[in-house]
Formats: sequence, structure tokens, C-alpha cells
Amino acid sequence: MARIDSVYDYYMSTYANKEVSRYDTHKKSDLRKIYNRIVKTNKESPLYKISNMDEAKKFAIDIKEGSKSIQNVVAALSDRYGGFEDSFQKKVAVSSDESSVSVKYVGNGEEDNSTEQFVVDIDKLALPQVNVGNYLKDNALTFTPGSYSFDLTTTNTTYEFIYNVNEGDTNKDVLNRLSTLMNNASLGISAEVLERGDGFSALSLTSRQTGLSDEEEYLFKVSPEATNESIVAMDHLGIDKISQEASNSDFMLNGSKRSSLSNTFTINNAFELTLKNTTGEKSTTIGFKTNTEAVADNIQTLIDAFNGIIKTAESYSNTGASAGNKLLNDMSSVSKSRQASLAYIGLMVADDGQITIDKDILSEAVQPDRQEETFQTLTNFKDSVGEKASSVAINPMNYVNKIVVAYKNPGHNFNTPYISSIYAGMMLDSKI
Repeated sequence: MARIDSVYDYYMSTYANKEVSRYDTHKKSDLRKIYNRIVKTNKESPLYKISNMDEAKKFAIDIKEGSKSIQNVVAALSDRYGGFEDSFQKKVAVSSDESSVSVKYVGNGEEDNSTEQFVVDIDKLALPQVNVGNYLKDNALTFTPGSYSFDLTTTNTTYEFIYNVNEGDTNKDVLNRLSTLMNNASLGISAEVLERGDGFSALSLTSRQTGLSDEEEYLFKVSPEATNESIVAMDHLGIDKISQEASNSDFMLNGSKRSSLSNTFTINNAFELTLKNTTGEKSTTIGFKTNTEAVADNIQTLIDAFNGIIKTAESYSNTGASAGNKLLNDMSSVSKSRQASLAYIGLMVADDGQITIDKDILSEAVQPDRQEETFQTLTNFKDSVGEKASSVAINPMNYVNKIVVAYKNPGHNFNTPYISSIYAGMMLDSKI
């Protein structure tokens, strides 16, 4: 059985909090194309062994995530902007006060011009539900050793938690054990042990969701099992009491009062706002950056994604996980082969293939008399980067150091989509 526990742990600790893009979803036809490419790749793939399993797992995941980031940026810059002259002129939203309201443009370019600017005043942020238990002495044991349970009810379902208190445990041990148990359950509730500073600690539960709809009384409810022992244990814990009720955000939009369950929401399907702080008497204005600034930001987004995978390649180049500089050479060849044309529009290519932007040169390059040539160069580069990233994502194990055991007989093989997909799918078997 493939051992994916350490791979999963690395992925969760490194990428789990990464923002999900709408470009991470695909149509059936897109998935079919990817599947067919995997089948074609695996059909002639040789049998091999991984020489450095632990590092190879991390390297393969980093390659996949890096290439996916590039693909998402390329997809965003290609959204409805079929002509090369429009791709890098995609609108970029801006907030006059990022500390109060951050904004992202999520539209498709077809919005009414009347939505290009508006004013936000924030009265109150949306809040999560918080249950803070009783503070118990760390090095003492308030509980009687035994087995206890309680139910945690969310708006969708009910979960049962069973925990043990052993001889020799302390209150801090019990709280830490419960915190780990609840966090591992992934219920959308964050558990934390709060230390008061005087040798006393309490268990705190916080919902990741904020706000309450009219039909809801709570986001979660904790209740002990209907036995005397569990009821007494819950009296000691105290996590069944709500310390902070969930509440909605209150704000004014162009003088009109609004409310939201979350601090992040969309306006007119064009702006994604994230409320961060109350604005007081000073309003925050949301609008668009100028054309030149928007072009520079869109280019920077692509460059950051491209440089990111090169940095990944460099960080593993001197380890036993990487097949020499194969990934670095493949990715850097995209920029180095266009070094002169990119430099002409302000994209400077370094020796390792990474790119920096000279904004003065770029500003001249996007002037009306040079726009067509500049955007053609940028689009050609964007398309090449996207194609290379797509190829890398199909088989990241192509760049991992491995020992080839046997080659297949060329041209006489059946489709074997699942043979080496255990590698492309990041399920690495340490016994192979």
C-alpha cells in the first residue's frame, strides 16, 4: 500500500492555506485532455526506483504546485481576452486603504462602467463563534481518570469525540490532547490551548466561519454525553459555553447600509472585498489602477509565478532529490531563448533564467506607438511558459533523481494509466 502520510503532512503544512483559485476547477473536457496526456506519458515510461524518497516527495509536490501556479496565472491572463493586445491589460483593482479593505478584481471585463469606483465605510467586522473553557491548573489533574465523550454539533451534522484521561496525566496534557484531536478532525473549528501566564490554561474553540443567518442560533454547539461522568468532565472543561457569538459584518456601500455573513464577499461580480478593520470617520475608496500600473501588475504576477518554480529548481539542485539541473534548464530555457526581445520591453533575464522588471523601460514599451509589438512579445512568452508548466505538471517525476530498472519495448505497449501515475499523483511507495 502506498504510504502517503508524510506526503500529505508536507502538503498540508506547506500548501493547505493557499488561496484556491477559480482556475483550479476544470470542465470534463479539460480533465479528459489531462488524462489522455498522462496515459500517453505512462505508456512508454520505464520502470524505476526512487533513490531519495523523503526529499523526492517534497520536490515532486513543489514542482506540481509551482507549475499549477503558473497555469492559473496564464489562465487568468487569457480570460475572455482573446486578442494579445488585451491579455495584459486586464483590470487591476486598488483600495485607498489596504489596512481596512483589500480588494481583488474577479470580473470578466464586461462590467458596467458605473461600477468602476465606490466608497466603503466599515462599522463592524464579521466575527466567528468562540467558546473558551475554564482555566485549569497546568500541573494538577482535575479530572478523574477514565473515558469521556461529548458531541459537537455544527449547522450540518453532529460529531462524537471520545477522549481518555490516564493516571499521571495533568490538566495541560488533557487540554493538549483534546486540541490535537479536534484539529485533526478538520471540522472547520480551530482548537487552541490558551495559557494565562500564571500556570493555568484553558481550551478555546473558534469557528472558521463567521456570521449567523436568520435561521441559525449558533455555528457549533458542544454538549456532553448523557452520563454523570461526562457531564462532570464537561463542567471542568467549560467548552460548552459560548464566549463570543458569531455576528455579521456591517458596512456602508456608497452610503447604503449593507451586511454580510463573511468579511470576504463580491460586489457586482467584479470586486472581491476583504474587510480588515473598521474605517472610523475615514472612508475607503475602491477603484481601478491606471492602465500602465495594471499592465505592470499583471506582468509581475506572471513573473513571480515563473521565478517561483526556478527558485524551487535551484533549492533542490544540490540535493539527492533532483535529477541534476534538468528542471532548472527546462524552465530557464523559456526566458533565455527570448532574452533579447524581453529586455527590449523591460523584462531583464538573469543568468539563472529569473526575470526582473525595469519599470522605466516597460513604461516606454506600453506607449501607444509600441503597444502592439510589446503585447505580442508578452503573449508569446506567456503562452510558452504555460505550455512548459503544463508539460512539467503532467509528470513531475521526470525531474526527480531515480534509478531506471527496465525500459519497456518501444511501440509494443498497452495503455497503463495507473502504473506510473502513482508517482505523478504524488503517491510514492517507500517499498519500491
